[in-house]
Amino acid sequence: MSELKQQPFVWQVRVYYEDTDAGGVVYHSRYLNFFERARTELLRARGIQHEALRQEHNLIWIVLDIQARFLQAAKMDDELLVSAELSWKKGVRRGFRQEMIRKSDGELVATAELSAALLFADSLKPARMPAWLEAELNNDK
Repeated sequence: MSELKQQPFVWQVRVYYEDTDAGGVVYHSRYLNFFERARTELLRARGIQHEALRQEHNLIWIVLDIQARFLQAAKMDDELLVSAELSWKKGVRRGFRQEMIRKSDGELVATAELSAALLFADSLKPARMPAWLEAELNNDK
C-alpha cells in the first residue's frame, strides 16, 4: 500500500437535537453520518461531486469497511471539527483516516479508518480510478 501525504480537510458540524438519544448524547450511528459528510465535503473541495461523477462518468463511491472508535461523548449543541484525509491506496481501494474533535475543549471525540472503492454505477463492478480523478484527489487545495 502506498501512503499519501496531504493536509487533512476539516469540516465543522453542530450537534442538533435530532442527532441525540434520550440522554442528550449523540447517537452512535450519527457519528458515521458526520464522518460521511466530511468525506463528501473533502471530495467536493477537490472538485469531485458524487452526482456528477455518477451522471457523467458512471462511477460511484462505496465504503467497503469502517473501523470507528468512540472516545468521548458528543452532546447537544457541541460544535465538532471533523477531519477527513486520504491515507493509502491499493488497487481500486482508497483508505481514509478521520478524526472528530470537540471545538470548545479540543477533546478527541471519535476516530474512523475506512476503505472505499469506485464502482461502475450501472453494473456495480469495481472500477479503476481514472487518471483525471486521481489528479483531483491529489490536488490539495
